[in-house]
Amino acid sequence: MRWIKSLCPLLLLILSGCATQSPTAMDTSAFQAEAPRSILVLPPVNHSVDVDAPGYFLSTISRPLAERGYYVFPVNTVKMIMEGEGIAEPTEMHALPTQRYQTLFGTDAVLYVTINKWDSQYVLLSTTTIVEFEYEIRSAHTGETLWKTIKQMTYSPDGGSTGDPLADLLASAITAAIERAAPNYMPLTRQANNDVIAGPYTAIPTGPYMPVKAAKN
Repeated sequence: MRWIKSLCPLLLLILSGCATQSPTAMDTSAFQAEAPRSILVLPPVNHSVDVDAPGYFLSTISRPLAERGYYVFPVNTVKMIMEGEGIAEPTEMHALPTQRYQTLFGTDAVLYVTINKWDSQYVLLSTTTIVEFEYEIRSAHTGETLWKTIKQMTYSPDGGSTGDPLADLLASAITAAIERAAPNYMPLTRQANNDVIAGPYTAIPTGPYMPVKAAKN
């Protein structure tokens, strides 16, 4: 019996080490101290092979930021003004000091995005669509990072089950072919943006234009 009692603390230690720990909320103290009222979104740096990915991404990012309570500068206007300044490439825009954007636009903060993944992978009658983005908001006044995170989303359509193995195989092949021909990028991108901007662990603090009713929810 003594040896059993001596094992109890060890078993408890092992079990406690195996317990799943819940994610912790991001530290947003720097963001709250800065208290930006407006956010300027730069064209993303694109590391994927799809040249259209940045345009699609930009069409989905302004709404969640605005719904969070911030003024968001029109992305097409920002791009046009920067091109007028002789700076057309996203990599060049990302390399500029944030104070340049404060001078040109009067913005309080700047959102930098990098597209790491934007593709569909077809393997054995199955297609998986993947998007991955890095987000960083910096103070336009100091250049300090106020908020930073990374998000990956995947989607693998299921052809469903009919009980007939041959029919199920055919359905899976058709579903995979449809997804391969027209990948589900936009819903994944919208969900990724909504999750990081307003999700439970990575949400940015609510801005000054957040409706009172929405802020309480």
